[in-house]
Amino acid sequence: MDKRIIEALENTEILRMPKQLISTFGSSTIHYYLLTEPIYLEFTRNKSETVVREGRISWHKPKLLTPGYMFRIEGFSKEARKALETLANEFPDLAGILYQFKVSKEFEEMSFVSGSLFAVAEKISKEIDRKNDSLSAIIKGAAGLWDISLSKFILDMMVKSIYSVQIPDFQRKGFLDINKIGQAIISKDKYGIPLIARNEIEKLFKLAEEGRIDPAKLKVELDKWGFFEYYQDRFFNLFRRKR
Repeated sequence: MDKRIIEALENTEILRMPKQLISTFGSSTIHYYLLTEPIYLEFTRNKSETVVREGRISWHKPKLLTPGYMFRIEGFSKEARKALETLANEFPDLAGILYQFKVSKEFEEMSFVSGSLFAVAEKISKEIDRKNDSLSAIIKGAAGLWDISLSKFILDMMVKSIYSVQIPDFQRKGFLDINKIGQAIISKDKYGIPLIARNEIEKLFKLAEEGRIDPAKLKVELDKWGFFEYYQDRFFNLFRRKR
């Protein structure tokens, strides 16, 4: 890894994590304040200005998956697909969580604020408390590589959410379990179908039957789980009903 990237990661500090982490069963939007010292401060004795970047990160509802499902998703490199195929063959029940997020460019703002970085951070934190905002974060970033600092925050958010929110939530719903060696594994019904898959597929069938989604979307989901043959008669009945 590039030395500057390593230094940026080491110098990144999450000064305030959101009180609320990524939701398991819905979307989440985090408002972040990323603070850095201006690069020109390296050449001056004046340390009384801070660059504040504001923006939003939106996460879709996390998706509980098997390695086999991941293997069937497009967009992975040849090496990644080989690794996923190996996982799918050796650990077919291993649980994985897919996150999809978007950094909203339309909400990005940058301003120069008078005061040292920690003084500005404290002021912003008090404003967050005043608003009782549970979805805001403050990040001390690396000057010149603030996007690397933002990436570290995103990763930290996902890791904390996995262990503090998603795994407990999916366990309570009965969608996953923990095996004897501490691995999170997918719970299955008596037919060997993951309960989370059956739950998602049933929702899509209902939407397709009501005409609210294109059946092609349901077909894609069935193929990714590898269960089209199991559901094919019911799937083709969708078209017979329309006649």
